[in-house]
Amino acid sequence: MRKRLPLGDTAKDPGCLPGSMKVRREFRHRRSDTEVAVLEALADRYEEGMTVFELRSEVGADIDELETALANLKSAELIAADEVDQRTVITVEESVVETESPESADGDIVQRILDRLGL
Repeated sequence: MRKRLPLGDTAKDPGCLPGSMKVRREFRHRRSDTEVAVLEALADRYEEGMTVFELRSEVGADIDELETALANLKSAELIAADEVDQRTVITVEESVVETESPESADGDIVQRILDRLGL
């Protein structure tokens, strides 16, 4: 069972959930908390995407808030909507999802510096 985190908590760490992906830091400061919650939910289901009903259930926003958030994210080209098996599935763009953990990114930077110094 997946742990539910409170809506609007943009400082939360979804990376602590098993198998979850994180939204890049630059995309966490959106117009509304609902937009951030939508991006986080979609990042968690990066491979398969989500329907509007699944998003509404996960995010906990009313349909008007969700519709506005989806419209804003779509116009910013952060999400895409595709027809899959006669249903609309919304996915997050690859550029929004953090593909490596901050720890491994820090390690890569340190390693590159050491390599450059010949150590």
